[in-house]
Amino acid sequence: MTDGMISIGAVALMLLVGGGLLGLLQRGKFAFGWLLVAAGLVVLNDALLTNLYRRLPDFLPHSSWNWQGKALALAATLIVASLPAFGWKKVGLTLRQDRKGLRSAIVVALIVCAVFIYFALKMPNEPIDRETLAFQLTMPGLEEEAFYRGILLLALNQAFRGRVRLLGVQWGWGALLSCALFGLAHAFDYSHGAFSFDPLTMALTGGPALIAVWLRERTGSLLLPILLHNFGNSISILI
Repeated sequence: MTDGMISIGAVALMLLVGGGLLGLLQRGKFAFGWLLVAAGLVVLNDALLTNLYRRLPDFLPHSSWNWQGKALALAATLIVASLPAFGWKKVGLTLRQDRKGLRSAIVVALIVCAVFIYFALKMPNEPIDRETLAFQLTMPGLEEEAFYRGILLLALNQAFRGRVRLLGVQWGWGALLSCALFGLAHAFDYSHGAFSFDPLTMALTGGPALIAVWLRERTGSLLLPILLHNFGNSISILI
């Protein structure tokens, strides 16, 4: 068993155990089957991102970035989103925006962009590399937002149906768990026979994910989260 399989297995186990315990607090509004679906999606996404843990042939051997893994994961996400239990509109794969929430969402997005620009100006950047720029302008936002704020969020929201209205949107355990899983994807790992966890990376990824969830719920669409994600990834290259 590879280190990657052990790592994602541990994440899936944490989701099932932690989610199961949370479900005990709201038994009438908890569907364990959907929690299993969410755990399965996490494992599937990781397997495809890693090209089935490097078992698939590398069709882009000279590329500096994981175009193939990202494309496979995105394709699987779109297939899942097409299933009747999900649906493109329900997962946010629509250009149509909720007009009631769009104005405030744009204001928040512009503020976040300003923060990105500030930090990009403060940090030194390397010379522009065309492949790096092309990758960061497209794949991270498309693949990660469609998965974490799309199909995974829907599955977790179906698993935990209790809601609290805050800042103009409905929040549930699903939103918080999707952000935690996004943070763990960047901060948690298993290698050389030991687990590792970086709290700072967890905070810097899982925290901003809450803003992406808010934008998705406020507008009913993944458009702004995708654009903002790719802007944040690429602006330090352009400035």
